[in-house]
Amino acid sequence: MTKGQLIFALDPNDDPRVRPLLHLLATIVPWVKIGFQAFRVLGSKCFEKPKQLGYKVFLDLKFHDIPNTVARDVGAMTRLGAHMINMHASGGFDMMCAARKSADISAAEKGIDRPTLLGVTILTSTNETVFKDDFASRRKLTEQVVYLAEQAKAAGLDGVCASPLEIEPIRKACGDDFVIVTPGTRPKWAAQGDQRRITTPAEAIKRGANYIVVGRPILEAPDPVKAVKKILAEISKA
Repeated sequence: MTKGQLIFALDPNDDPRVRPLLHLLATIVPWVKIGFQAFRVLGSKCFEKPKQLGYKVFLDLKFHDIPNTVARDVGAMTRLGAHMINMHASGGFDMMCAARKSADISAAEKGIDRPTLLGVTILTSTNETVFKDDFASRRKLTEQVVYLAEQAKAAGLDGVCASPLEIEPIRKACGDDFVIVTPGTRPKWAAQGDQRRITTPAEAIKRGANYIVVGRPILEAPDPVKAVKKILAEISKA
């Protein structure tokens, strides 16, 4: 397995760390995930600066709105140069279809590759008990994740963000070409935090993840470079 499967989640709580961390990890991590915290600091430059340093950008803003609004926002982020964009699959089939159409049109107008589009299934901070209490769904959590993944695929999205615990059923339902990005990964030496449905990075790769996202174990490490190298070594053994 290659380092291309690791995405660094750049979401520090203190703004002054954003730019230094980008420079520090540029030579060893090919992807950076820009969430709301980093987007607030960098604005539209969240594409410009990482690209100058050689990163590909996963824009993690989890769009969730009416179809026209999400289509507009996905189109704008496509034109700005995002390589990967996500949206809540629970926003609905029409919303995801509109996003795909907008990304196609915007990429064609700019003469660039369309970004990878992902549907967010169920957040990894939710477990079966929380899902049952909060959503009152007739489906079990894994069944809902697979349903949302199938909806995302039917709407023309390229894949989903999902817990590594649901990789196998998603693969069975959506096929080997469907992209699965797993944010719920924690190395054995890192704190679990508020994540509930998690595995180690190596286990996520073994289960079939295309990309794993790691943030706090790197951000909170005394030596972020050393932490990344430890994670890459763990992945390589998978």
